Amino acid sequence: MKCPVCGQDCARSAKDLLATLPTVFLPCADCSMRALDKRLPPPDLEFSEPCSCGKRFIDEIFVHIYSIMVEEGVLKRTDPLIAAGSPLVHPGFAMDRPPFLPANSLVLLSPVITKKTALRLVDQVPEVRGVVKTGAFVPGLAAADLHSVPRVYELMAGCDVRADVFPLATGPLVMYKQQSLVHIEFPRAGYPKIRSVEQHVGKPPARFFIDACSGVGTLGLTAACLGVPHVVLNDAWYASAFWSAFNLEVNREYLDIRRVRVFEQIEDMAKHPVVKEPVKIAETEGDQVIEVYQGDFRELPAILPRGASPVTALDLFDKKDRAATERIRHDWLERVGGEIFTP
Repeated sequence: MKCPVCGQDCARSAKDLLATLPTVFLPCADCSMRALDKRLPPPDLEFSEPCSCGKRFIDEIFVHIYSIMVEEGVLKRTDPLIAAGSPLVHPGFAMDRPPFLPANSLVLLSPVITKKTALRLVDQVPEVRGVVKTGAFVPGLAAADLHSVPRVYELMAGCDVRADVFPLATGPLVMYKQQSLVHIEFPRAGYPKIRSVEQHVGKPPARFFIDACSGVGTLGLTAACLGVPHVVLNDAWYASAFWSAFNLEVNREYLDIRRVRVFEQIEDMAKHPVVKEPVKIAETEGDQVIEVYQGDFRELPAILPRGASPVTALDLFDKKDRAATERIRHDWLERVGGEIFTP
């Protein structure tokens, strides 16, 4: 599959990506391991090269990254190793041990990175696929208020498209995202949001499921993989709606559909990054009806079938304001009905 960010083949179908699991981050018999305390500077700036199998222990990779950042003046030699940044591996899934990474499998997040340093990292550290400069904010639309001004991180070099893998009762779900444009939600042990969707979809599955604030589509596509015949995914933020549609195509082989029709591409959607009235981004052809919209979830009732009585997942980013969340839930139940839950 053509990557919408770099144009290369770094995005693969779920079937192809899953074929690389679970050995993708396991060492071979010749791999070496040097575990370091991330709270301290590395003892020296020497690092081992990748093993003959092409993998290298993550701490060794970070010494390589750290050494370049020190050379460029981004870090001081007294800074701890953790100051080099935060790693997001590709593909991401809950792991019980530190990984040995192959080439092109790490997106580095750093608040202090420079363009020159980022280009060096992508060029000289084989495991680094992309470098993103972060800030003290959540990328994308972080509030239900559509008047808030979205902010994004900056892709400094390489490609920041990566996938997370979520286990379902019916088989794994693969979710791609451009990490600079959407908030980070790395898979947690136990996958509580996935379990919540499984519980509310039930057996036999509910007839209609709505992922009202879909992000890149994880909860809605979970419901679809569990056999719900009609699923609607929606997000007001353009990047989330686009990647929901993209992930529908990625996981197409595991759904009861023949074709995914995509009506908008990310370049065009970026011209209207936040949308109020729902715009259809993608839909399926086949026995399952799956639709993706960009818009304010509060406007969705106007385009939903009457009397559908859906199960609705309302995964608002800011759940701390319980009074506001309860008002939203009450309004939704009055206008749409069915069941609503917060995963």
